[in-house]
Amino acid sequence: MYQPQSIQVEIALKAIIYYLETKKYLKVEIKDLLSKPAACFVTLRNADKNLRGCIGTLSPVRENLQEEIIRNAVSAAMHDSRFVPLSKSEVETLSLSVEVLNVPELIESAEFLNPRKYGLIIEDRFGRHGVLLPGIEGVDTVAEQIRIVKRKAGINNDENLIFQRFTTTKFR
Repeated sequence: MYQPQSIQVEIALKAIIYYLETKKYLKVEIKDLLSKPAACFVTLRNADKNLRGCIGTLSPVRENLQEEIIRNAVSAAMHDSRFVPLSKSEVETLSLSVEVLNVPELIESAEFLNPRKYGLIIEDRFGRHGVLLPGIEGVDTVAEQIRIVKRKAGINNDENLIFQRFTTTKFR
């Protein structure tokens, strides 16, 4: 079984296992390190390192980061619409990461992007938005990063788009 290298990922893994066993959300004493509100994404990968689930928040929704991790971990395992819910047998082959988001900042143009360093949020005038975390393997150019985010959001034009970039701290 995957051995977490951080408390953030340890909590995410425990939350998934607990939910699979009980259908309830994990309740544990809040770690000081995780007591402040913060947005995060939890990413699951299978034994072949292929994406198995990824759910997150762009701004804090829960009262603290620990609760944000627990909810997003369960959502990534059970509610990512791209995948069937995770089975108990798959837990043995999972690897996880937790990315804590820094506050997104508006940018004026794509020249301020770098897909290795910055995640990207694009929103159109209708409120549709897409997100891509930084450092995604195979996303090497700004043009590709923009294309993927627009596709995820269902945005087909280049008019009146709002671009935000953000950095993350990644835990394994």
